[in-house]
Amino acid sequence: MSSADHPHTDPVPTTALDEVVDLVSALIRFDTSNTGELETTKGEKECAEWVAHKLHEVGYETEYVESGAPGRGNVFAMLPGADQSRGTLLIHGHLDVVPAEPADWSVHPFSGAVEDGYVWGRGAIDMKDMVGMALALARQFKSNGTVLPRNVLFAFLADEENGGKYGSQWLVEHRPDLFEGVTEAVGEVGGFSLTVARPDGTEKRLYMVETAEKGLGWMKLTAKARAGHGSFLHEENAVTYLAEAVAKLGNHTFPLVISDSVAEFLAAVAEETGLDFDPASPDLDGTLLKLGSIARIVGATLRDTANPTMLKAGYKANVIPQTAEAMIDCRVVPGRQAAFEREVDELIGPNVEREWVTKLDSYETTFDGHLVDAMNDAILAHDENGRTVPYMLSGGTDAKAFARLGIRCFGFAPLKLPPELDFAALFHGVDERVPVSSLEFGTQVLEHFLLHS
Repeated sequence: MSSADHPHTDPVPTTALDEVVDLVSALIRFDTSNTGELETTKGEKECAEWVAHKLHEVGYETEYVESGAPGRGNVFAMLPGADQSRGTLLIHGHLDVVPAEPADWSVHPFSGAVEDGYVWGRGAIDMKDMVGMALALARQFKSNGTVLPRNVLFAFLADEENGGKYGSQWLVEHRPDLFEGVTEAVGEVGGFSLTVARPDGTEKRLYMVETAEKGLGWMKLTAKARAGHGSFLHEENAVTYLAEAVAKLGNHTFPLVISDSVAEFLAAVAEETGLDFDPASPDLDGTLLKLGSIARIVGATLRDTANPTMLKAGYKANVIPQTAEAMIDCRVVPGRQAAFEREVDELIGPNVEREWVTKLDSYETTFDGHLVDAMNDAILAHDENGRTVPYMLSGGTDAKAFARLGIRCFGFAPLKLPPELDFAALFHGVDERVPVSSLEFGTQVLEHFLLHS
């Protein structure tokens, strides 16, 4: 699809703050569930075409690209800036979401309901909130004739929830021209607030900017042995070999590794709270629990993880199978890949083979520079009790792909959250929702950021 596919219309006057909630709600109503299988993943094309239409309404020329398979839709739109000598800033968000079972939810996960001060539905915080804020601001800037300091490329992408194989990874490999001139990028997961208690009884909101991501790998373990009758003695059993390896991996604690991003985060929290996050302390994990629900994310960045997620073996109760398989979700701290693999090999032993089904590198950048200053200034402009701090994401985002092009990546989707909201539990969780007030705050912060980026 190109802009020629839609008739040109005069720019539609629009204010981002007025329409962001409606846009996020509309985006959620597109069921873009990504199952990880081409045959059953749906909705990205229709959602991408709708995004393109909303951009065409205000005069953008867009490029629609299918990334490696039919229906895996991506939309790009460039807003020219004042200084053409500066590198382009990429603002990216993914349109796909993980599946949701309606019977488990209080509201239908694809209703986009606006109730009780929240927008409800799958993708509300991962990440159609950021997509809606970016789309609302893109429309406002274009319709108002706003010229930003530098070129800004808006990208709305497919397949992030399956590692970007049919999204960002494919685009970087096959269409790097789309990102020509891009030097920095902003996407998920960051910019959300963590409220902490200070020693004097007051509270401080820390806005967590993602500067690092653990490596992501889905590892397949395979054990093979002689098949036979279930009533016989079997010294060699593929299921036993595999079960022992899976249990060792699942119960193993990898060594503590404090990366620069994690060290800076812990230092900032210690400064504000008076808590002691000494890496040598045997109770470091316990101290982290004092941070509330966010401790699950932060705690997972202190060491590698290898979590068994799938098992497959056998076809009849009285037959010893020849092959048994398992899938392991691996997340590796930056700089630890080789050591991690050696440790895994020691744990699984000689009777189990391993192979990477998916393997994406870790990423880390420094918490400094003009873009970081612009993030902090934008937060302080709308929350005088705020402070930006770096942190590492335990999961992965499309930043892994863009980093391969030498693009410096950050996670900054600003949300001022109620202290009592268990934000971490909403990612891929039941009753995913985003506060309306958080969307409005984030839109204002992103506007300030882009005007000074």
